[in-house]
Amino acid sequence: MLASLGTMPELARQLSGLGGCTHPVRLDGHRTEYAVDTATGEIGRVLHHLDAANLPAGQLLVACNNRRATRCPACAETYRRDTYHLITAGLRGGKGTSEQVATHPRVFATFTAPSFGPVHNRLSGGRTCRCGIRHDEQDPALGTPLDPDTYDYEAAVLWNAHAGALWRRFSIYLRREVAKRAGLTQRSFRDHARISFAKVAEYQRRGAVHFHAVIRVDGPEGGPTAPPPWASAELLTDAIRAAATAARVDGPEIDDRAHTFVFGRQLDVRPIRSADFDGGQELSERAVAAYIAKYATKGAETATGTLDRPIRFLAELAQARITDHARRLIRTAWTLGASKDLVHLRLRAWAHMLGFRGHFSTKSRRYSTTLGALRSARAEWRRAQTAPPAPQDGETTLVLAHWVFAGTGLSTAEAWLAASLEPAPGTEGEPTP
Repeated sequence: MLASLGTMPELARQLSGLGGCTHPVRLDGHRTEYAVDTATGEIGRVLHHLDAANLPAGQLLVACNNRRATRCPACAETYRRDTYHLITAGLRGGKGTSEQVATHPRVFATFTAPSFGPVHNRLSGGRTCRCGIRHDEQDPALGTPLDPDTYDYEAAVLWNAHAGALWRRFSIYLRREVAKRAGLTQRSFRDHARISFAKVAEYQRRGAVHFHAVIRVDGPEGGPTAPPPWASAELLTDAIRAAATAARVDGPEIDDRAHTFVFGRQLDVRPIRSADFDGGQELSERAVAAYIAKYATKGAETATGTLDRPIRFLAELAQARITDHARRLIRTAWTLGASKDLVHLRLRAWAHMLGFRGHFSTKSRRYSTTLGALRSARAEWRRAQTAPPAPQDGETTLVLAHWVFAGTGLSTAEAWLAASLEPAPGTEGEPTP
């Protein structure tokens, strides 16, 4: 049908611009660019006009930009690559970040949740689990409680809900600990150094969030300025361990039980070197960036076997193909969400995420570039490929646009054509942002 109408080549070009997204957002509307005289302000000729109704699909198609690999593999891959470049820029410079950062002390740290009860796991040295079985890596029992009836599901959900606040408390304590070791007051510390970081959240198989972070010591103005002579990876490591031990957040009291949230005892902090792996002791910049970016597109549904979208009614769990452990975590979050004292945690809205409502990737302001900047650069490059006539000297551009949501997804014919196109995570020929 598309071929008979002569629209297949044009539609194929429109679909290829989605970079492989198969569930795009559909928009109705228009966009017009006018040349404006800078001296008089008079609106002149039309430089470019786009009407969604005249496009091959009959609407403007915009990639969904969903970071979840289970929802849109193509957009998730773009998100993963952007995260990789964001992390890398903070390790070696580039993307508007000074190359000076490559000489700054920096470490790769992993922060875990405490225990909520014994779970099935794989032990080093070929040792068997507490259940007496040596589990295979793909064993679905891994991460599930040895005794679900005694596992502290309430504390597990509430820990996830407070994990972001616990990280913020840690970041405050970290500055204090670094200042203490440098012989500085907290007030004077900012005149000598600055702590920068980038982190991602990952779910363990048991459903608890933990954090992977690159943490760096800069000069007082951030990356472009050299850190003070006393700054070292060893000092930073010692301060991280002290701050992680001291950080705690007081939680709610439920049925006369008070909750306090801390990080788990498993804290891993390793210096990042510019060399490649050396006997498993040194971490390279590239390895760290790739490791962190890998987890940026994975949610609880990947590790714990839960849902990848919110639920509106608890009854939906009856038909959901999820693990019993995930089901109990979701049910616990939903039940706790009914409490007026916990309304600020929005546990029902985030029950599918087992209580965690934070961003999966965050960074301090001066660590490096931003995901928004990388997306803007990619959009500018795409616009340049079909650039309208540029305004002449003495002119500027006025853009008038109006877009309304018209739906999501592809029609059957569009989906068939999209599947036949050469798959690519990004637009072919597009430079890496």
